Amino acid sequence: MEDSDAGNVKPLQGIRVLELGTTIAGPFCARLLADFGAEVIKVEPAEGDPVRVSGRRYRDKPLYATSLMRNKKLIVVDLRSAAGQELVRQFVKKCDVVIENFRPGTLEKWGLGYEALSGINPALVLVRVSGYGQTGPYSQRPGYGVVCEAVGGLRHVTGDPDRPPARANIGLTDCITGLYAAFGAMMALRHRDRTGEGQVVDTALYECAFSFMEAHIAAYEKLGYIVGREGAGHSNSVVNNLFKTRDGHYVHVQGSQTNSFRRLCLAMGRPDILEDARFNTRLERVKHGDEMDAIVAAWMGERDYETVDRELSAQDVVFTRIYTMADIFRDPHFKARGMIRNVPDEELGTVAMAAPVPRLTRTPGSIRKSGGRVGRDSVEVLRGVLGLSLEEIERLERQKVIAIQPPAAANQKGEPE
Repeated sequence: MEDSDAGNVKPLQGIRVLELGTTIAGPFCARLLADFGAEVIKVEPAEGDPVRVSGRRYRDKPLYATSLMRNKKLIVVDLRSAAGQELVRQFVKKCDVVIENFRPGTLEKWGLGYEALSGINPALVLVRVSGYGQTGPYSQRPGYGVVCEAVGGLRHVTGDPDRPPARANIGLTDCITGLYAAFGAMMALRHRDRTGEGQVVDTALYECAFSFMEAHIAAYEKLGYIVGREGAGHSNSVVNNLFKTRDGHYVHVQGSQTNSFRRLCLAMGRPDILEDARFNTRLERVKHGDEMDAIVAAWMGERDYETVDRELSAQDVVFTRIYTMADIFRDPHFKARGMIRNVPDEELGTVAMAAPVPRLTRTPGSIRKSGGRVGRDSVEVLRGVLGLSLEEIERLERQKVIAIQPPAAANQKGEPE
């Protein structure tokens, strides 16, 4: 499935965003806005955003960047130069939102803090993403998602109890923070539309991670209880664990509620368990969780996944095998929902990426183009948005304030190198 903008008015159409951020959280926030119609102008240094050298590559192109930079106009501006900072001021006159994720104080050092920018455009929304926020004793610490999720408590509860805290193999807290930043931008724009006033959205990685600890905050304050790691299971929810089939598939089963537990017992051919005093209430199942999990593990370990899938599905049990990316690409539900889009790419021909979410029935998001080469849109943006002449653009390029890269010819072969 491919996206089309034909007859599709986007909810953020008419909103112009200047993205000054790098790597994940700030650019992820901007990507969300771009998916739903915002015109996002991404500013990079001449060497490119660091995300361009992370992750897997195909024909020497960074694949993660094709998605994180999708739908954006890509320009190069040296923000450390006085002339580059002046270009930012010119952009601010014509933008609704600026997104940045430098260490607090960096914009101020360049003369681009909120006081200066709002003096140019009082309606401007400045979305600031940092490790520890714009204020407080930790504000000047360097902060990355994987570090700040440790400060926010998420790392302490991730993994198995007999092993060190684990991490997800994705930029989890960066993406969480990007979501909050986009949500904050939307609220600030709503306020701007009512009052004409801009404001700062101060988004801290550690705070966004900590907000996901909601279920355990009051438990510590009232009871002194410190939640820990429980692995795949859940001490207060039985059956709710990961089990292994005879042929090596991992399957998570959620059968903790009364009806779902009954369906699980019937699927296993064990209706007698429903009359067992150790298991016939939710509280008793929690007390005897190891015993109940052992029964499920033994049943599943005697069967191949195909049989497990058939027997659990027949009783409408809540379960799933653990999907790999290969499973996702083969899955009929992902296909039916169009969750993997083949997006035109100027160098690779097409490249697969996740569809925009959430789904809006009247104004859905779309992917109009993949992320391209550094400086791909410098001339278009500087002429179209700022009205600079070709002579002015050439002068700025000679001074290395900007950089221009011609688009590469699309590679239609689709062969790895």
